[in-house]
Amino acid sequence: MSVTSQADTAGHAVTGERADLLSSLRRHRGFLRQTVRGLTDEQAAMRPTVSDLCLGGLIKHVAHCERQWVRFTEEGPGAMSYDEGSWQAWQDQFRMLPGETLAGLLAEYDAVAAKTDALVVTADLDAEQPLPEAPWFEPGARWSVRRVLLHIIAETAQHAGHADIIRESIDGAKTMG
Repeated sequence: MSVTSQADTAGHAVTGERADLLSSLRRHRGFLRQTVRGLTDEQAAMRPTVSDLCLGGLIKHVAHCERQWVRFTEEGPGAMSYDEGSWQAWQDQFRMLPGETLAGLLAEYDAVAAKTDALVVTADLDAEQPLPEAPWFEPGARWSVRRVLLHIIAETAQHAGHADIIRESIDGAKTMG
């Protein structure tokens, strides 16, 4: 039984499973955001490990994926199109490009998060969409809104861990430990 209570963006009480989903989303987003607290744009764009990942790029990637999964719940498999350009466009999700700022990336992430939070509050969590055909999805699989939200939570948590390592490599700060 859930005892968690959250407020939606309008301040209305949200309880039960929806409150638990909102709480988990907000907690892991908070961990991710904490890894960039106090950094400059230059630091957020640094790649201090052997990986090509940078903190600003992780924020950008997580926002992109969350946006795309929410669109999937609304529009179906066509929203999961991976032909949005080129391999370069995919790689650019993970780095800060000239003209991008950490503040701008965080503002975009906030906008995406607000849309997802509204989905949690209003959507039929049992509504399903077929997954697009892709080698990484089981053929014929369908995901409910609930399953998509759990995936977004897992993706955010995983990347918050990556970000914690990168932040520690930049200045020694341990944001999650």
